[in-house]
Amino acid sequence: MSRRNLYVLAMLSAAVLPVGCAQPSAQKAETTPIAAPAVIETPAMPAKSTDTAPLVAEAPKAVAEAPKVMAEAPKPAPKVEPKAVPVAVAAVKPVMKPATKPATTMPTTKPAKKPAAPRTAADAVSEVNRNGKRHDSFLATIKKGEPHALVFIGDSITDAWPGKGKASWTKFADYKPLDLGISGERTEDVLYRLNHGELEGYKPQVAVIMIGTNNLGHNKDEKPEWVAAGIEKIVKTIQAKQPDTKILLLGVFPRETAASVNRAKIKEINSEIAKLDDGAKVKFLDIGDKFLDDKGEIPADVMGDKLHPTAKGYDLWFDAMWPTLSEMLK
Repeated sequence: MSRRNLYVLAMLSAAVLPVGCAQPSAQKAETTPIAAPAVIETPAMPAKSTDTAPLVAEAPKAVAEAPKVMAEAPKPAPKVEPKAVPVAVAAVKPVMKPATKPATTMPTTKPAKKPAAPRTAADAVSEVNRNGKRHDSFLATIKKGEPHALVFIGDSITDAWPGKGKASWTKFADYKPLDLGISGERTEDVLYRLNHGELEGYKPQVAVIMIGTNNLGHNKDEKPEWVAAGIEKIVKTIQAKQPDTKILLLGVFPRETAASVNRAKIKEINSEIAKLDDGAKVKFLDIGDKFLDDKGEIPADVMGDKLHPTAKGYDLWFDAMWPTLSEMLK
């Protein structure tokens, strides 16, 4: 009988033997419970038979050999406990919200600018390159070779004439007028431009000068005699560079109110530069009263800001100046 059959027979005997049947003491052995195999292939059972006598007869033998058979039975694979696989957990850094800075209250007023150095008499006669781009544009215009018989030299009042006073400006067309006015210019700024090419490359018959108001407007401490000295130097610069050119020197136009400090200074300036009229090549002309009403004030339709002429203001300028200028252009 095979060991497998003995094993099976032993199992059946255990089930068939009546309770209380003792096994032979000689065959008794202490056995250690053996864990069942992980997978047991159960053989096909033989057909049942009603005759159990042969099986009973062999039962004691099967029981005696059962421990040996069980010991030699294939041992189940050891149970492997699953090991916990450590999972690397990325350290999660807490998201820290940036600390909110207290709202900064912006100052409602701009910090005061560093005060300019006090003006001196030398400032009005010392060259300053204030607006290089406009200066370069003038040089480019001059290089085109137009025969400019008439040139206007000044600040924003002169600069704006071709635009704001177009109707009167076009009346100069036959003389190919050259406008060398730049907004904000003072006597020292004009001196730089005249000494750096703006009086070269053409032969004007007449140069019209109206400059000086920004010396006062930009500098409260400006003295009338300083402005007059700057204007005198401009006149002499033109005479040196264009000795054949006649000069029509206009008095500084009135500004602000009749009672203003600058209005009083303008009268002093004009009184000084009037002395430059030599009766030949330099002619001084003060047309300031043409811009005033009977109370000495500047009407809004003549100078809206009491400084810059309107179209009407430019018409008044042309009408007051033309008789003198036309004679000089002959």
